[in-house]
Amino acid sequence: MKFDDILKEVGEFGYYQKRLYLLLCIPAISVGCYMMMNIVLLYTPKHRCKLPGYPNDTWEIQSEDHQLLINQNIPASQHYVYDRCNIYTGDNIVYNNNSQPINATTQSCTEWVYDTGVFYETFTSKNNFVCDDALKTSHAQLVFYFGVLVGDLGFGLLADIIGRKKSFYIAIVVQVASAMGVAWAPNFWVYIILEFLVGAANHGVFMTACVLGLEVVGPSKRVWAGLVIHGFFTLGLCYLSAASWLLKNWFYIQLVVAAPCAVYLSYWWLIPESPRWLLSQGRKKEAMVIIDKIAEANKAELPKDSLRDDTVEKQKGGKLWELFTSKVLFFRTMILFFNWMIVSMCYYGVTMYAGDIGGNFYLNFFLLALAEIPAFVNLFMLDCIGRKWSHIIFMWLGGFACIGTIFTVIYGGEDYQPVTLALALIGKLGPSGAFGIVYVFSLELFPTVLRNAGMGASSCVARLGGMAAPYVAKMADLIAGEYGKALPLAIFGVTSVVAGLLCLFLPETLNQKLPDTVEEAKHFKGHQRFSKERQIEEAKEVHINNTKF
Repeated sequence: MKFDDILKEVGEFGYYQKRLYLLLCIPAISVGCYMMMNIVLLYTPKHRCKLPGYPNDTWEIQSEDHQLLINQNIPASQHYVYDRCNIYTGDNIVYNNNSQPINATTQSCTEWVYDTGVFYETFTSKNNFVCDDALKTSHAQLVFYFGVLVGDLGFGLLADIIGRKKSFYIAIVVQVASAMGVAWAPNFWVYIILEFLVGAANHGVFMTACVLGLEVVGPSKRVWAGLVIHGFFTLGLCYLSAASWLLKNWFYIQLVVAAPCAVYLSYWWLIPESPRWLLSQGRKKEAMVIIDKIAEANKAELPKDSLRDDTVEKQKGGKLWELFTSKVLFFRTMILFFNWMIVSMCYYGVTMYAGDIGGNFYLNFFLLALAEIPAFVNLFMLDCIGRKWSHIIFMWLGGFACIGTIFTVIYGGEDYQPVTLALALIGKLGPSGAFGIVYVFSLELFPTVLRNAGMGASSCVARLGGMAAPYVAKMADLIAGEYGKALPLAIFGVTSVVAGLLCLFLPETLNQKLPDTVEEAKHFKGHQRFSKERQIEEAKEVHINNTKF
């Protein structure tokens, strides 16, 4: 009896699986927080140079005399409230009627004061990551997403070698230790080392939780099980926005996100090893103990002699380079890789842009989190209009919405801030919906023998998009003026539209016979109709080994 048949006998999603699945979904809340945490911790407030000889200087105007000193020492700026990086200097300075120097020169400053209207303190304002050091915030986020990439690869391999439960627990321990350490990071270098570990452990937790949860769920429930856990990811974004709004200090925000992760240390006694993995390792007795517990909790009976040598089939794999052995496969693979990268870049980048949209930062962040919820309609679109056009629609929807912000930012200004926010929300909805679709679309286009390798490579390429996102979003600060403010969303928009256009050259996979070999993939045109049930059977084994984010 196949393992999926065993699950049908003991219950595909009975009480035991529901309890276990809920336990595994809860850590996704923390994962969602950490995937966007650096947007909060590294937020750059409005700032200017600190007045020399004025120890109690603040961003807020304290008195008329304070305003006079600012006018005399801080150069005016065309695009900001004050010049952010320079201060007047010189001897025998002469002032005009507006108390501004006429014969002074400017020099770079080494101390700053910050606006505390949004955050009382961030890691950026504490360590002065501004002016010449402004890109350090983007570097730190790049290191974090590189950690996510390493976590994808490392914990994926580890989970196959030592098991899902042990890998999950190792990731939890590293996550708790490194996340708590971030709150006391003394400098930039310690911070990025710890953030690398947080990124690796964070995605290790999410990936192994997804795999373990899906491996004990029957085939008819896997699509929904794969979707619900990402809803908890979105819940984490909402939690982070609420914690940021209430605390307004990076240290306490980091603690209230990191501390609850210690609860997951109790999971060693609450979750089992994956029986599917145990069977693949020939550990039948251990697997049978867990299967009996599932049957008992679900009040079901398991037929005798249900476990056989072929209960879990081992798939033969191919080499990744085979995807590039023909012109057809090469172009299809590159189009898919490009879409994975752009979807990831836009998904994270639009949220990173929350502080530059204007209006209330916390409301923007919260609404951008909620924007992911309507994207779950992609589950229904996949079977109605197909994978290809569902993906194109979401890419174009998000892309054209981001392009539309060019006009509201440059020509509308602050008066059109609500319109800019609305377009940014649609811009976030697009990649959120496309994330799930490109996963299914890629899974079905890659031939069976290369499906796992292709999906693993796609996930890695997606991380490159995540690494690029903070640099694109940072352009709004580095390039002065309305054009600089509009540029990040314009880049996200144009690349999304281009990615969608390229998908026109890909075949539809809905209800098609999926290619098994490289040769079949070369000649796959998307015309041969096949049963939906068979297509699900073709894909379900790979479905439990990959995750959306």
